[in-house]
Amino acid sequence: MSTTLPARLSVADARHLLGRTGFMPSPAEVAAWVGLAPDEAVDRLLSGARRAQPRQPAPAFTREPIRPPLRAQGDVEARKEALRQLRADTVALAAWWLQEMRDSPTPLAERMTLFWHNHFATSVQKVRQAQGMYVQHQLLRYHALGSFRELLHGVARDPAMLVYLDGAANRADAPNENFAREVMELFTLGEGQYGEQDIKEAARAFSGWAVDRDAWTARFRPRQHDRGEKTLLGRRGRFDADAALDVMLDQPAAPRFIVGKLWREFASPVPDAAAAGAIAQRFRESGWRIDTALRELLLSEAFWAPAHRAVLIKSPVELAVGTLRQFEIQLDNAEALVGITSRQGQMLFRPPNVKGWPGYTEWITSTTLLDRKRFTERLFRAVEQPRMEVGRGMQGGVGVRFDAEQWLKPLGAWPDREPDAAARDRLVEAVLATAPVHPVPAGTVGLSYLRALSLDPAFQLK
Repeated sequence: MSTTLPARLSVADARHLLGRTGFMPSPAEVAAWVGLAPDEAVDRLLSGARRAQPRQPAPAFTREPIRPPLRAQGDVEARKEALRQLRADTVALAAWWLQEMRDSPTPLAERMTLFWHNHFATSVQKVRQAQGMYVQHQLLRYHALGSFRELLHGVARDPAMLVYLDGAANRADAPNENFAREVMELFTLGEGQYGEQDIKEAARAFSGWAVDRDAWTARFRPRQHDRGEKTLLGRRGRFDADAALDVMLDQPAAPRFIVGKLWREFASPVPDAAAAGAIAQRFRESGWRIDTALRELLLSEAFWAPAHRAVLIKSPVELAVGTLRQFEIQLDNAEALVGITSRQGQMLFRPPNVKGWPGYTEWITSTTLLDRKRFTERLFRAVEQPRMEVGRGMQGGVGVRFDAEQWLKPLGAWPDREPDAAARDRLVEAVLATAPVHPVPAGTVGLSYLRALSLDPAFQLK
């Protein structure tokens, strides 16, 4: 029986696995995985990610007392200052996370946290509390590869989510259906798996929760909760929030919905119904273990199939962080990355709406494609001209550190020489997920060769 799973990982196989589960790997990173059996490699990835901890402390403001809400400010000038501080805090938080993505030895942990940040999309634009966004970030990070059930229950009581989807305004005598609708459509079941009456009944179950903004904690107010019987998704009972979530997870559509999203994130744009269904069954039988579902997916025939390689488009965060990781480039200031990814359509902690970033081909427009190419173009020119500005709008420019000779030498190439045929093949394999669309002109030397490959359309794929 033929199989697409390799017996042992080649350079291309290792690059495929690491590129899909992290950002983009450097040649040195790839080399450490070549020769492993697929199950050995996947188990090593998951084990490392489960133990992962941030390398740097989060910005200092995350450890300060919770700041009062903007509306509590006494006058216009105080509100302006509070708003300025909120923006600065959000940029600092996003820069810290991007730096963690750049430096992490276990990038799968960052990728999964990013995945849940998009799945349970919550924006600082409505929450207006950067410290609260960090609290939610910790929740997503803690459960990133653990129990989806525990993650879902945690998110339902997360103050940022209660504010963002109006759960804190949901009372027995004035039900707000916003969270009830989105938790079924976007977080657990998907469209078509529930009716309008289910939304109304679920909203009753979720009533009674509020946010103490001074302590930034969720509090249950029994008098505001609807204790009556409800009929939800065909079942009847005096459901509260926890019970309602469990009724949703009991639906056959729930594991299929989550696995479908994992499939589109890591495997291909369109899930294979039979293969995804088998993974969904294992996911449910495991007690909603996310790492179990991901292991099944990464060891599926579909994940390794040639037809599914180089078919996904890098998000702006993957492009920016991945380019730095792939070429082992360091920036003096990660805040430049915040501006770069934001211009390309992905500002961390500020997704466009509750559906999150749609991703895939939505990442590429005539404007963003130009900005994507401008990023790598400026990055490599900055390598050649130290201290030039990488991030537009950054005052004084951003320093870039890249040891070109050290990076090129293992591939048989040099910064000031045109690579020979064998070295060219190794460079293409190291930089691109598939063959380049445009041949690099003859006479192009090492660093310019890398810049040319980064400007090829194939560089946008993973």
